[in-house]
Amino acid sequence: MEKNVQIGILLDIYGKLLTEKQRQLLEDYYNNDLSLSEIAENENITRQAVRDNLKKGENNLFEYEEKLEIMKKNKIKEETVKEIENEICKVEKKEISSIQKNIKKIKDKLNLL
Repeated sequence: MEKNVQIGILLDIYGKLLTEKQRQLLEDYYNNDLSLSEIAENENITRQAVRDNLKKGENNLFEYEEKLEIMKKNKIKEETVKEIENEICKVEKKEISSIQKNIKKIKDKLNLL
């Protein structure tokens, strides 16, 4: 997954755990597509200060995900829903034996969460 997309998702999940300043700078940079210079000018701080705050905020987001794994679990759930949808399509096509095997796999995966 591209870093910008990953940071955007992590920001949606964990943004409220950051300082207000870190959250706002990350949103400006990743979601509003502002440059370091534009953010620095808007905030009356240096580009280096913007960069440092962005790095701290990014590191915090990655640490939260490492500990809580919310994004990872959401991805697994999305994949599981797709598997269930595929199984429903098979039911419509009467592929019962294949469905039974895959339902067991899906149950096992959900039990790991």
